[in-house]
Amino acid sequence: MIVTRTPFRVTIGGGGTDLPSYYEKYGGFVVSVALNKYMYITLNQPVVDDLVRVKYSKSETVSHCNELQHDIAREALHLMGIEKGIEIMSFADVPAGTGLGSSSSYAVGLLHGLHILKRQDVLRRDLAEMAITIEMDILKKPVGKQDQYMAAYGGLAILEIDPYGRVQVRHIQLTEQDSEDFRRNLFMFYTHTTRDADVILHTQSSAVKNGDKKATDTLHRIKEIGYKTLEALEQRNFDKVGELFDEHWEYKKTLSEKVSNPSFDTIYSIAKENGALGGKISGAGGGGFFVFYVPKNHERFRSVMKSLGLREMKYAFDCEGSKVCAHIS
Repeated sequence: MIVTRTPFRVTIGGGGTDLPSYYEKYGGFVVSVALNKYMYITLNQPVVDDLVRVKYSKSETVSHCNELQHDIAREALHLMGIEKGIEIMSFADVPAGTGLGSSSSYAVGLLHGLHILKRQDVLRRDLAEMAITIEMDILKKPVGKQDQYMAAYGGLAILEIDPYGRVQVRHIQLTEQDSEDFRRNLFMFYTHTTRDADVILHTQSSAVKNGDKKATDTLHRIKEIGYKTLEALEQRNFDKVGELFDEHWEYKKTLSEKVSNPSFDTIYSIAKENGALGGKISGAGGGGFFVFYVPKNHERFRSVMKSLGLREMKYAFDCEGSKVCAHIS
C-alpha cells in the first residue's frame, strides 16, 4: 500500500497569467503559497482479482481503466501504462470546487504514487508536467500551470512561465519568523459555495485568445501587481501585499461577471470596514474561500466574519510539496 500527501495552494499574486491564452503571448508570472491542507491518495494492488477500483465522492469498479468515469484517474493510469489490477482511494481536507487547486493536487499525488508503485524515481518537475499533460493536453481543461507546480513543489514560490510554456520555479526566502508574521495576518474564510471554475476560466481564455483588449490589459495589470507583490514580500512589507490584494480584486472582477456577486461584494466591503487591507476569492472566483489580509484586531475581525456566516479555516504553509507518507510492501 502507498499513501501520498499533496498540498493545496492559494494564489498571492499574478493569478490568471498562467493560462496558455495569456502566457503564450506575453509570458506568465505567479506568486503562490502551498497550504497544509492536503489531498491524500491511497494505492493498492488487489491480490484476488485484476479489477480497477477507484473511490472518491463516488465508487467505481471496472475491468479496465478505459471504463473509468474519473477522467484524471483514467488518464493517469493510461500515461503510466497500468490498465488493471489497481485500487485507488482519495480523500481531502477541503472539498473540490473551492479554488485551492484540488484537481491538480489529485493528479500530482496520484502520479507520484503510481511512480512509487512501479519503483520509478520521479522529479517534481516531471510530476507537474505529467499532470499538465493530463489536464491541459489530454482532457483539454481550461486550466493553467500554477496548480500542478505548487502541488509538486510546495512552499512560497514564484512561477515564471515563458511563451513556450517553460516554467521556472523559485522559492521566496523568508525566515521562519517572517513567514509566520505574514501568515498570521492572512485569513481564509469558507463561503459555503463551491463552483465549476471551468466556465470562468473558459470565458477569460476566450477573451484573450480573441484579442479582447480589456481582458488582456487587465491581465497585464494583474501581472504587474504580481511583480509588486514579490517585491513587497522580499522587503518584508507585508501590509503592502494586503493593499495589492485590494488592487488585484478590483481588476479581477472585470474578467468575468461570475467572479463575484452582490453577496460577496457585501462581505468584501464589511471586511474592509473592519480592518482588512484587501482580499480576494481563491482560484478563478465565484465561490470557495475568501482570503483577507488583516494586520490587527484579529479577534474582532473573526467575530464579524463569523456573524456573516463564514467559517474560518486555520492553516499553516506547506514547505514539502507532494510526498509519500507510507509505503508498505
